[in-house]
Amino acid sequence: MSDHHESSNKSNSVCNDLRLEGTFCDAIIKVEDIEFPVHRIVLCQCSSYFIALFKRWATPDKKIFDIPGLSPDMMQLIIEFAYSGSVSVTEDNVQELLHAADQLNVMDVVQTCCNFLGEHLCPENCVGIFHLTNIIFHSELQRKAYRYIIDHFEEVVYTEEFLQLSVQELTGIIERDDLNVRLESTVYEAILRWISHKPAERNGYIAELLYKVRLALLSLDYFTINVMSNVLVQNNAECLSRVREAHITLQRIRANRTSLSRLCSPLARPRLPNAILLSIGGWSGGDPTNGIEAYDIRADYWINVTNNHERPRAYHGTAFLNGDLYCVGGFDRAEHFNSVRRFDLSSHTWHEVASMYYRRCYVSVTVLSGCIYAMGGYDGHTRLSTAERYRPETNQWSLIAPMHELRSDASCTTLNNKVYICGGFNGNECLQTAECYSPETNQWTMISPMNSRRSGIGVIAYADHVYAVGGFDGTVRLQSAEAYNPRTDTWQDVASMLTPRSNFGIEVLDNLLFVAGGFNGYTTSYNVEYYDAITDEWNEACDMDIYRSALSCCVVSGLPNTVDYVIPRNALQFFRTGDEDESGEFVDAEDVV
Repeated sequence: MSDHHESSNKSNSVCNDLRLEGTFCDAIIKVEDIEFPVHRIVLCQCSSYFIALFKRWATPDKKIFDIPGLSPDMMQLIIEFAYSGSVSVTEDNVQELLHAADQLNVMDVVQTCCNFLGEHLCPENCVGIFHLTNIIFHSELQRKAYRYIIDHFEEVVYTEEFLQLSVQELTGIIERDDLNVRLESTVYEAILRWISHKPAERNGYIAELLYKVRLALLSLDYFTINVMSNVLVQNNAECLSRVREAHITLQRIRANRTSLSRLCSPLARPRLPNAILLSIGGWSGGDPTNGIEAYDIRADYWINVTNNHERPRAYHGTAFLNGDLYCVGGFDRAEHFNSVRRFDLSSHTWHEVASMYYRRCYVSVTVLSGCIYAMGGYDGHTRLSTAERYRPETNQWSLIAPMHELRSDASCTTLNNKVYICGGFNGNECLQTAECYSPETNQWTMISPMNSRRSGIGVIAYADHVYAVGGFDGTVRLQSAEAYNPRTDTWQDVASMLTPRSNFGIEVLDNLLFVAGGFNGYTTSYNVEYYDAITDEWNEACDMDIYRSALSCCVVSGLPNTVDYVIPRNALQFFRTGDEDESGEFVDAEDVV
């Protein structure tokens, strides 16, 4: 195979030399006033356009072929591709080259240009590229550009290209369940921005577009101030009817926040989240559990997605890497694991991967640069300072430099290409110390100690800081939290959690810091709360169904089957299991899932 490739390269090179010399050329391609001497057979090999051209128009005395509709520069690139098999695509030439290649039916160059555009999608160009695929049809690039608009809608709405969408395109986008918006007000403001770009032409579309906005997902204050008082809405009978319906729905939701029935109305049907928080394993009711719950942040609801083929485990770590979930180490009451399991989120199946060098219960796990790091823990006899990392492409663990401290029941995270680990227990005392690892130097460096001793701690990178939350200081369970600034090497106290907890799950989802479960000093918890760094406040979220400590939380995103991990949107009306009370509210709906 390689010999054939080399000989074809050599013949291409010879042909190209002959072309440049003008030797044996049997045709001239003319674009504007520029003439390109060529060999017909070479051009015929790269495109059916040239086969048809030469077959149809060639006569013994006709050697010059005029090609309209493209520039000499593009013809030059196409001819060079025909002879060399390669083409240089840049941001400056890609669109013109794509049009030329499409006109001349040079499909390899069309594919190369489409690949280039697909790799360079951004909020500023995705709508233009999507529109380009209406002229030059390429289903893969069209799908990719459309997907990009859906996934990055919050940024796309502020671009110039967004204003070029047709009403049909905009309607199709904003009606989708999987439109990625944190706040429904983004959708409402997007339609107003689109309309105000050409008011005379677009004002008449307000009702059609407003119908696709899920008005009952707005806060009551926002709805009252921004929607009910809008002039376009006020002057349209259809809009007013929709607004009245939404207002009633919003008031019902306020009256009964916990009921799943609030999700039944099309006006309040939540969008799909683009990331899911998973709560995995842990200790529940005196035993380890294999329970997995998925948190749907848009609906503020947990659903059980347990795979009963998996062994229970607690005091383990989890990681999301290359679309798969990994479960690392842990303990099942009988065995301290060095085993690692990979969960395929598409097929819902578990697979064994390479085991660690050390058994690690109370392990700390994080991901950096495509590798999983596992540090410290307890092997059933001693607390560990060792650390190792896993490369999925080789399915191998390798040891890295050990930490300065023995750390069991610590927690770790990744920030700015470094691994940070904080707190834990060394066999004698709960630790206040923290250290960071640089993969470039394979060295651990002590950083400033935390303000509190913390074992059973939660550590997570959030808002450009390393947050250390909760834990056990040797006397009590903590509800305090503090944040480390790597630029100043200092810790600063932030707002305390609503409840004290140790050995809980911690993750960042939708730019909010979530904590789930744990032990509060008296009992195991299913309570969940989240912290917003902008307001420095903690708020309650929906409780898990399984009360547990020693669990691990993990955020997974980009799943092709997100719908498997959320409440099904098209079935929400079937959650109306209770009877309506006098206010029109449905009761007993929360027991369904």
